[in-house]
Amino acid sequence: MKYYCLGIKGTGMSTLAQILSDLGEEVCGYDDAKEEKFTQKGLEERGIPIYYGHDHPLDSEMTVTYSVALGENHPELERARQNGLKVKKYSELVGSVIDMFDTVSVAGTHGKTTTSSLVRHILETTLGCNYFIGAGDGYVSKENKYFVIESDEFNKHFLDYHPKYSIITNIEAEHMECYRDLDDIIHAFSQFASQTHEFVVACGDVPAVLKMKTDTKVYYYGFGEKNDIVIKNVNLISSGSEFDIYVKDEKIGHFSIPLFGRHMVLNAAAAIFMCYQLGIDATKIEEALHTFKNAKRRFAEEFVGDTVIIDDYAHHPTEVKVTLEAVRQKYPDRRIAVVFKPNTYSRTKDFTQEFIDALNVADKAYVTEIDCNRERQEDYPGITSQLLVDGVRDGDIIKNDEDVERLSHEKGNVVCFMSCAYVNHLIDHFKEKIQ
Repeated sequence: MKYYCLGIKGTGMSTLAQILSDLGEEVCGYDDAKEEKFTQKGLEERGIPIYYGHDHPLDSEMTVTYSVALGENHPELERARQNGLKVKKYSELVGSVIDMFDTVSVAGTHGKTTTSSLVRHILETTLGCNYFIGAGDGYVSKENKYFVIESDEFNKHFLDYHPKYSIITNIEAEHMECYRDLDDIIHAFSQFASQTHEFVVACGDVPAVLKMKTDTKVYYYGFGEKNDIVIKNVNLISSGSEFDIYVKDEKIGHFSIPLFGRHMVLNAAAAIFMCYQLGIDATKIEEALHTFKNAKRRFAEEFVGDTVIIDDYAHHPTEVKVTLEAVRQKYPDRRIAVVFKPNTYSRTKDFTQEFIDALNVADKAYVTEIDCNRERQEDYPGITSQLLVDGVRDGDIIKNDEDVERLSHEKGNVVCFMSCAYVNHLIDHFKEKIQ
């Protein structure tokens, strides 16, 4: 079959395009953004064409799928409809792909990418697996039994999935433009759990997770003693994190990960138990973890002289806070600055104080203008980045690329760039200024 993916440089759409190509389908795509993005590498390796205009021919046999970021009235989507092409919902198309395999679906407000990457790495090292991870990474072979997918709750996309196994890392208020309230989010996760065929591994330390209602078998993990899987003897050091895992009061192993922060220990515990349940020996899991490298834009470090640059996808206040705390773990004696690019007016409005508290973990906070391609600023009067800057202990606004020059005095420090939006140009400008 032939597929035309609109918004192909988006992390999810890029991954889907790569997987369709690996399945032997003919794939091409369109994107508004002409600038280079990290999601392009896999597309280019597979020779998938990317179009930027509206004058290339459309094949009548194409099935079109599109990113919600483009909007229902996008010119290229309208052109496809006018040409009579079949349009299929992105998440529905993904659901049909994963139904071909024994799928491990990883959901949760935070930690999805890292947890799914951990499961993928352990399975790849041992049994082999396919994967669909929302950091621009995707691969599939019909020879593999298992498929690992990161499953997004935005617009309830994950409700188009019916996996064999699931992990739920946490449940918090997020994407409030899509949900009425936290109870509505819990209800969606309950439905997702109920659509899982075999069992769910869920974090029992999170109150909202315990409110889920499902008939599917659930194994709870966490630091709390009431969980089925208990994390003990945690040691957070500058080289990573160490801990023990107990299942039903029986120690299954001591594990060491090259990751930082208690939130990463939780992510690892979920991945470890899932793979343990799939029949992988604990010693094999421990060996695999030693060679784990996290997904793109997850605590990605670069060293320019004595300056440490960290690029991270954190965009929710909880993610910003725990990531900055993890930076403190690794660099306890260094000055830490954060450059934060807020995404969506609604998230900034809903979590203003939480963002302020999170940014205050750093010694200095720089905040750019709010990035949003699916909301209009006029619908959120008074919601600007200045709200965050006014609240933090030591904050500044970065209005454009030239403002990055003001970061020059952070040379020699740890500088964290955080956003789910594109920030490579900011990092590049900063590197130019300090080199």
